[in-house]
Amino acid sequence: MTSEKSSQSMKPATAAKKLGIYLPAAPQEFQDNPVSRAEFNELQSNPPAWLSELRRNGPHPRPEVARKLNVSIGGLARGGVSEALTTAEITELLQNPPEWLVAERATQAAVRAEAKRLRDKDKAAKKTAR
Repeated sequence: MTSEKSSQSMKPATAAKKLGIYLPAAPQEFQDNPVSRAEFNELQSNPPAWLSELRRNGPHPRPEVARKLNVSIGGLARGGVSEALTTAEITELLQNPPEWLVAERATQAAVRAEAKRLRDKDKAAKKTAR
């Protein structure tokens, strides 16, 4: 008895997350069907027009919005951003930052600075322990 090697597939939501796109904005065919590993690799290496358009103009999922605004996902929630944003909306927020965005960016900068300080301290401690 020979067994065929089954192709791995992922749910559309998983594929959308890995591609960095907002699933409800993707074509219905993409939303409704599992994505094989081969199809996923093809989407990454040779993105169709709809994927390039979504990546360029959005709407973008919250992790991507947070990255572009340089805040945490929690910071978006505290700022009242619960929906996906387009590139134009993100640009507008960056050009005319509301008070919550300024505060969240400062918080994020402080968190990153503290994380770097702790990493540097840990590296120094490991060097002296040798």
